[in-house]
Amino acid sequence: MTQPPGQQPPQGGFGAPQEPPHGVPQPPQGPPQTPPPPAAPPQAPAAPPTPPPTQPGYGYPQQPGPYGQPQQPGPYGQPQPGPYNQQPGPYGQQPGPYGQQTQAGYGFPPQQHPGAPVPPGPNGPGGGNPFKRKPALIIGAAVVALLVIGGGVYLATSGGDGDDDKPVAKKSEQVKKPTGSPTVDQGDGNGTGREEDDDLNSGRKDGEAKVLWLQKNDVDLPRNGADVYGPWIVGDTIVKGMYRTVSGYSVADGKQAWTLKLPADICSAPEQTTTDGKIVIAIKNGTTDKADCSALQQIDLNTGKAGWKKEVKKSGLFDMMSDLSMAISGDTVTAGRTGSSNAFRVSDGKEVFGKRGGNCEPFAFAGGAKLIAAVNCRTGDVENPQQEIEELDPNTGKAKWTYKPARGWEVDKVYSVTPLIVSLTKGDSSEDKQWSVLALRENGTLRSQLSSDKGDKFSPDCGGGFSIFGQQLQGCVGVAADANTFYMSTSDDSSGSARTNKVVAFNLNTGKTKWKANAPAEETMKPLGMEGGNVLLYVEGGYSKGGGIATLSPAGGSPKMILKHPDSTSEIERSFYNPKIQYVDGRSFITSGRVSASNDKEELETKTMMAFGN
Repeated sequence: MTQPPGQQPPQGGFGAPQEPPHGVPQPPQGPPQTPPPPAAPPQAPAAPPTPPPTQPGYGYPQQPGPYGQPQQPGPYGQPQPGPYNQQPGPYGQQPGPYGQQTQAGYGFPPQQHPGAPVPPGPNGPGGGNPFKRKPALIIGAAVVALLVIGGGVYLATSGGDGDDDKPVAKKSEQVKKPTGSPTVDQGDGNGTGREEDDDLNSGRKDGEAKVLWLQKNDVDLPRNGADVYGPWIVGDTIVKGMYRTVSGYSVADGKQAWTLKLPADICSAPEQTTTDGKIVIAIKNGTTDKADCSALQQIDLNTGKAGWKKEVKKSGLFDMMSDLSMAISGDTVTAGRTGSSNAFRVSDGKEVFGKRGGNCEPFAFAGGAKLIAAVNCRTGDVENPQQEIEELDPNTGKAKWTYKPARGWEVDKVYSVTPLIVSLTKGDSSEDKQWSVLALRENGTLRSQLSSDKGDKFSPDCGGGFSIFGQQLQGCVGVAADANTFYMSTSDDSSGSARTNKVVAFNLNTGKTKWKANAPAEETMKPLGMEGGNVLLYVEGGYSKGGGIATLSPAGGSPKMILKHPDSTSEIERSFYNPKIQYVDGRSFITSGRVSASNDKEELETKTMMAFGN
């Protein structure tokens, strides 16, 4: 019997054993202010398949993470320690040490940052099976709540609203598009002036793209290396920030256009820029271990000129300034963190809004076409938090609407701002961690709760820095959306070198699966966004096979390669650590998410960016 949304139990056999390591619990559903019934526990994850052997080289980190924490194979399939699976609100439990959401990269073993040795987990070095001690959790129905990254999940839905708008998913805000024809540095291919022994295009075959340039690290880094922020493409310049430097390079040939030295470490940055190429990043307010992530610095990415600088003031005992959740919407940049939040005008640094002082306080933000806030409400029970999702007016900070998930569910990620698609998690421990994905309407009411077929496993790569108390809501790769459809890539469907996967499309009005598209043989693919009404994909190459950029019709079918990377440079392409992939105006860019090396010489030889084009 059909019941109103928010009153009926989850459909599709909720509570069935979930297929880890990427299974997802059922998402909370129901209209705003109406908590849905509790979700069923996820099924115990199976042990991850043994990945093929890797070949280090070209800067791929060789050592465990700098903070001594093991990395799990997938961000959602096996709950990881750290800010993304913890209670980020000001009254929640303090997150564990420096977790980072990354999925195992391109057929390599779980990626780890270089640094201190990794201590053994409860079931071995990698943590083993976190659900092993609670076999009862695997008992359940035949279907699973979906979209939570992990095993297949089946989420209940609220029914359709008949939306048939044209796709509205947009690229990150940028200034004018790059101009000029790409050129190839025939000397060393990296634009740094350092000599190389080979021409990177010498082995290129017909139909393959050219290597436009290959950039090496030119920043002297601390012992454990540093995270890379960005890159941001502004006009003819691609910009990245790392450690105490922000640098811009020509998109055509990789030559350095400008560099800006900073007095302290970069500690946070938004995904977006303003439409005129301005950005505000956060740097530490000193160089000692006690320094806070509280100094905001405006930068014009067109010229590399520093603008206004401002210190974010603490607003109370629980105002933790260890990290900031930053996002830009219009002319507003946010600075959210545990205990408080502020927003400032990018143009002149004037404060737009600050701490509310009430029972509920925003702590993290997603920007772009809209400003979305994750809000934590004080309950006095850290084990059962109450969080909310709001759309804010970026000019005033006033909430346009508020959606209240069921008690205990926490805002995890925003996969898309327009249409709004939000990932939620529930539970602190690895034994009971649950995952859910909701689509909300323009007015903040529940549109649908996503559900997948049993056996489908998902693991979006949400990267990000080592956010301790703050939380970056955006930046996930492997997801894309248009007005009525959400696209997500599955985890590898096989082990060994013959790995492959699929892209699954979900109807946002019903939450149900629309279709599945297979990746090319022995390759995997992941959505990067939308391009001309099609799904834009990065196809990951193999050990002797270059990757490339492809598109997929919103009706499904087979991916169409539009920029094939050379097979001859596949070893370099897959050596980038936690890579960020971008495609703009016919060029693709691969940027390392972190740079480190065992000594100064290797540090300067580490490949950091690579560009391809026709």
